Amino acid sequence: METIYITQKAASRLKTGYPLLHDEDFMHDVPKTMDFVQFSTKNHEKVAVGYLGKQHKGRGFVIHTHDNEVTRSTFIRLFESAREKRKSFENNEALTNAYRIFNAEGDGMGGITIDYYNGFAVISFYNETIYYHRQKVIQALQVVYGKKIKGMYEKIRFENQTLQESAWIWGEKAKEPHLIKENGIIFPTYMNDGLMTGIFLDQHDVRGRLVNGEACGLSVLNTFSYTGAFSVSAAMGGAIHTVSVDLARRSLEKTREVFEVNGLNPDDHEIRVMDIFDYVKWARKKEKRFDMIILDPPSFARNGKKVFSVAKDYGRLVSAVLPLLKDDGVLIASTNAANVSLSQYKKMIEEAFKQAGCSFNEKYFDTLPQDFVISPHYKEGNYLKVITYEVRY
Repeated sequence: METIYITQKAASRLKTGYPLLHDEDFMHDVPKTMDFVQFSTKNHEKVAVGYLGKQHKGRGFVIHTHDNEVTRSTFIRLFESAREKRKSFENNEALTNAYRIFNAEGDGMGGITIDYYNGFAVISFYNETIYYHRQKVIQALQVVYGKKIKGMYEKIRFENQTLQESAWIWGEKAKEPHLIKENGIIFPTYMNDGLMTGIFLDQHDVRGRLVNGEACGLSVLNTFSYTGAFSVSAAMGGAIHTVSVDLARRSLEKTREVFEVNGLNPDDHEIRVMDIFDYVKWARKKEKRFDMIILDPPSFARNGKKVFSVAKDYGRLVSAVLPLLKDDGVLIASTNAANVSLSQYKKMIEEAFKQAGCSFNEKYFDTLPQDFVISPHYKEGNYLKVITYEVRY
């Protein structure tokens, strides 16, 4: 393996378990190589094995292995270890058969995540180097999971003009829609429809509380609703009425679909294709109020000349929807913005409460669920922040 020399400061950080290297951590210009490498100090002390790959997170990635070289067997051992951590999920597939089976740095190798969707694997590659070794990934999954995985798809999450962003790569092809279960609820998913599949698996704990009755008897407004996963979870958990609002036109048919596959009449619920701020203006004129409001916007979005970012605008969003929340209502505030700290996030939300003259109580705090394994040495990987508030006027 080629040796890449890193600074003493970087070496000290890697020794604590930190899994990434950045541009300033290298002693010399970083070469262009797709091979696995040895990271060493200028004194030739071997620190870690890994690879170089350009990604927004970093420039180099450590692989947690005792091997002197990285082979298919290395991938097999990593996948076996990751599978063992998720035995409780595998043993509970009568209720939930879609979950993450490999989570990048949390499972010992950055740049790759793998999700399991009821017999099919969806592999996301985040840089060109780890993609170069995709055959090792495919073969190792075959060895570790055998017939449990019937087919595989890949998602290309790095810039490349020649690769399709989504492709079937091995085994059987999934039917469309491919039905999965989460907390006993059926969700239609699409394995090869762009980068998304129709559901964000990292929210299954939050949706689970809705299914288990947190929204029972309540009216629910689900903003930035995507395919209506929160809405149907609330409805199946006893919500008397849901309103799903999303700017994307396809959200209408996708949300109707998820209600229908669960035996619910979508006409008993509202699905609106609107900008959320426009919906708020309309709803206030109609004097609509809700017992529960769910805010789960994308980190960044653009609608014509309008731009929304969690880092700048989340407080404004909370202020906008508060007039639609009944007294003693519940606000579920969620973000996956890794560039916003928990303290910054809470400050934006709670200042909006105070400006509106509300009192509030934090009822639940959720972060990534157990299948999204996080490295204790890389806390930045724990990007999800979901706070459930009780709000009084």
